[in-house]
Amino acid sequence: QVQLVESGGGLVQPGGSLRLSCAASGFTLDDYFITWFRQAPGKEREGVSSIRLRDGSTFYADSVKGRFTISRDNAKNTLYLQMNSLRSDDTAVYYCARRLWGHEYDYWGQGTQVTVSS
Repeated sequence: QVQLVESGGGLVQPGGSLRLSCAASGFTLDDYFITWFRQAPGKEREGVSSIRLRDGSTFYADSVKGRFTISRDNAKNTLYLQMNSLRSDDTAVYYCARRLWGHEYDYWGQGTQVTVSS
């Protein structure tokens, strides 16, 4: 059974940091892209960062480049999104999702709320 389970969200002050986790199970990670998305109230869903697990290539939206880092822990089958220098406009529900190269995203996690506020 394929599962993606996010955790690590919370309330943080501007300038602070959080690390989100995406625990994957039921499939072989190396075959997939994993992308972190976010959606703020009233806004469209935005792709934040992706990792191509076969070779570790990473991609970042301009809005987070230099502040966020995507990584994986092979032993734990877990992906991470380290978020530094957080701003109020980073407030959103963050989701991880998987897709095969050339295919649509087919599994999504339930999301974790990140709120950046003083």
